[in-house]
Amino acid sequence: MSTTMVTSHGRCAVLEEPRGPNGIRMHKRAVPDPPPGKVNVRLRASGLNHLDLWVVNGAQRVRTPRVIAADGAGEVVASAAEGWSAGDEVVLYPVAACWTCANCKAGRHIYCSGFAVLGEHADGNACEVVQLPARNLVRKPAALSWAEAGALPLAFLTAWRMLVSRGRLAEGETLLVVGAGGAVGTASVLIGAHLGARVLATTRDLGKADELRALGAADVFSSDGFSKKVVDRTDGDGAHVVIDHVGAATFDESLRSATVGGRVVTCGATTGVSVPLNLPRVFVRQLEILGSTTGTLAEFEDLVAATEAGLRPAIAREFGLDEIREALTYMESSTNIGKVILRQ
Repeated sequence: MSTTMVTSHGRCAVLEEPRGPNGIRMHKRAVPDPPPGKVNVRLRASGLNHLDLWVVNGAQRVRTPRVIAADGAGEVVASAAEGWSAGDEVVLYPVAACWTCANCKAGRHIYCSGFAVLGEHADGNACEVVQLPARNLVRKPAALSWAEAGALPLAFLTAWRMLVSRGRLAEGETLLVVGAGGAVGTASVLIGAHLGARVLATTRDLGKADELRALGAADVFSSDGFSKKVVDRTDGDGAHVVIDHVGAATFDESLRSATVGGRVVTCGATTGVSVPLNLPRVFVRQLEILGSTTGTLAEFEDLVAATEAGLRPAIAREFGLDEIREALTYMESSTNIGKVILRQ
């Protein structure tokens, strides 16, 4: 068995065919002892992401059968790796990598040719026990509940890299989060407020505005034609950092919303992969357009450490592992602010 492989065991929520939540079946898999360098973790909470909806609906092609869910937190139950013992409480880095190539050795795991997101191109955490390399483990802060720890990995790591590493968001700057009602958007609002930025947010559903303000947004706008409102609220300047995971429907508005020298960071293209680009708007205003996805192990460790300084994910609702179809259906309704959690 490869030391890089992640495998799911015990009761597992397995996608057998991409036909929505009904394509998920519960299976029982034997739990093998971990080989050298690996650990078995008993999941206490697993978080669902919009990625899981894409996977089960066939929008994101995966090889089936596939256990879904990138996010997970739990207790070590068996270890064949130095430094880890049964009973250790951990949060799981949601990325598979080879750990041996030049990029991995340099800490650039997301550039590894073997890069994979758990639950997409490797087995995930919608299961009782996951077996994975010990390098994927980060100790869970005692202050985090299991639900909070299980909500943290993928969306929050993605937002953390976008804001901190790529966007270089500084205290006192203005952050615009486009599509703030989604998981990455909500995480960006929370992280931006935690870092001391003034956070502006857009959403298609203004019924979510009060919840977004409660999470730290200073103002919330409709997603339609939002750039004028952003410029007005910033006395004509615009936002220093713009987070856009929506894509074609909003990207030009995002560019219009950025201040001179601003950073526009994108991690998604939900509404389309091709966008018209007004080049003078980019070069005359000295804008940076930055791509980003997931994050490195060091960035994940920094994110987990930030929870000890008060950062907390928002939880929308919790379901049992056997209720995964209901959990996915609930996510499809797009009414939730915060993460959907599978508790065990």
